[in-house]
Amino acid sequence: MAKIESELIRRWLNGWTVARSLPEAEPVESTGDGLRSECGQPGREVEVFALRADEEPESLARLAAAVAAAKQITWLTVPTLHPSAVEAVVSTAGLELLHRSEWFMTTDLTEHPQHAPAAPYQREVRTEGPVTVVSLHGPSGEVAARGAIAVVGADAIADRIETNPAHRRRGLGRAMMSGLAEAAVAQGARTGLLIASEEGQRLYSSLGWHHEADVLIARGPAVPPNR
Repeated sequence: MAKIESELIRRWLNGWTVARSLPEAEPVESTGDGLRSECGQPGREVEVFALRADEEPESLARLAAAVAAAKQITWLTVPTLHPSAVEAVVSTAGLELLHRSEWFMTTDLTEHPQHAPAAPYQREVRTEGPVTVVSLHGPSGEVAARGAIAVVGADAIADRIETNPAHRRRGLGRAMMSGLAEAAVAQGARTGLLIASEEGQRLYSSLGWHHEADVLIARGPAVPPNR
């Protein structure tokens, strides 16, 4: 695609806040340049998502400056097709670059390949409201892999996909993603959305997920309030 659509970012954020059980209030637009979410996590109190970093670089500069001046610990997440330009802007603003090569990815969940876990692993699926958690348990009952997916309308946002290092290279990631996709489709979802770490990109690509944009994540220094 020629650009990362801002509506796609909005859809991902709506599902991500559900997956993380963040406050249900709609994300607040920040001066029209991005979206703001109250995370309430240690070291990640607020997260701001850039909407038009590529089309309007000045909008990214404004967001980066606001994050640099924020009194709360604020992260800035930037989907982009021009990561080098984004990196220059956030660095100029004095932000700390945390991740420079994550991927924004999408897929048609109705065509997602299915893979069952190999013995002796067992798959457990738990759904509470819009969120499904899939866990794969090893022979001693330990959690070998786990992931979540949140369904919002026709979208499903995968989040916190993790495999215990002691159980990697056994096809558990494929089996877990299969379970998540199957559960999401059963709830009416058709489009899968996620932000992939470097470690997960090969797995998702092998399952038919498509790279839409790079994602850079930076953090502000948190300016203490005046006393």
